[in-house]
Amino acid sequence: MKKDRALPQKDLWAYAYEISLPLGDERLTSIKELLRREHEEAVEDGRRWAGHVVVEPLVTQILVVSDGPDIDHEVSHRLEAGLEALNARFVVTAPLLVVVGEPTQPVDVRSEVV
Repeated sequence: MKKDRALPQKDLWAYAYEISLPLGDERLTSIKELLRREHEEAVEDGRRWAGHVVVEPLVTQILVVSDGPDIDHEVSHRLEAGLEALNARFVVTAPLLVVVGEPTQPVDVRSEVV
């Protein structure tokens, strides 16, 4: 059932799947479709979860942003199974808290050096 209300402000967490070799867009079609479906399901369930593929010359990354630091979810298992089906070797980074809100003043470290 789709919820039409706005999600309350809450912490966001980010982590990434780092794939040791670059994968072309054509090989990532099934992964991108999985990410799209998982995002839609999260929205319908009132959760925050999104994944984005970043293809670089030497590595492919999947950046995931979610509403919690726990990365041991069914979505993670489905994503990992999809990567394994592509024979992709990957590691998962530790989740990091994403600070959302007013930007802070940048610190000029040069002024602090004595």
